[in-house]
Amino acid sequence: MASPATIPMSNQSPGGGSQPQPPIATPAFRIFLSRLSTSIRHGLSQRRPWYELVDRTSMARPDNLTEAVSRIRRNFSYFKVNYAAFLAVVLALSLVTHPFSLLVLLSLLGAWLFLYLFRPSDQPLVVFGRTFSDREILGLLVVMTIVVVFLTTVGSLLISAVMIGLALVCAHGAFRVPEDLFMDDQEPANTGFLSFLGNAASAAAPAVAARV
Repeated sequence: MASPATIPMSNQSPGGGSQPQPPIATPAFRIFLSRLSTSIRHGLSQRRPWYELVDRTSMARPDNLTEAVSRIRRNFSYFKVNYAAFLAVVLALSLVTHPFSLLVLLSLLGAWLFLYLFRPSDQPLVVFGRTFSDREILGLLVVMTIVVVFLTTVGSLLISAVMIGLALVCAHGAFRVPEDLFMDDQEPANTGFLSFLGNAASAAAPAVAARV
């Protein structure tokens, strides 16, 4: 009587064989998020007390345009972190009240992160059997960004939110009397809420340089 046929089986160790890699360079992406979070927290720690920003006793109408411009410049130098945070809140509220624009921007940001910046260089992008090079992906992402920003309502929404935020900042700066404000003599020029851009760019630079 013939013995039953056996099914060949192979046991692969966890370290052996080809394992599917994640679609994004996890270590580089984690470093990017860590540096971005640290920079934002450091920038926000440089903000001035909010009660100084809304002190009603320090509000007065400027006598002329020259005085208004002078107040805006001094208040912007002193409250730059608070003003930047306020602009960020205005942008966030504008996007939250327009879910479609928020979804489009998040999709565009995800495409840049997952398809180009932090995609492993040894994993080509294959769509419907066609392999796309890094230059082709970069070109497509640039075209998508131009279309989203300039040919949809997303661009007008962002511009409107920034203009409204800047108008409110300038109005506050013109009416806030800055005589009681004292600048730090040794304050570094690159401190502030927007300083995280430099650190974020340095975190993403190795991933970008590897594709150039």
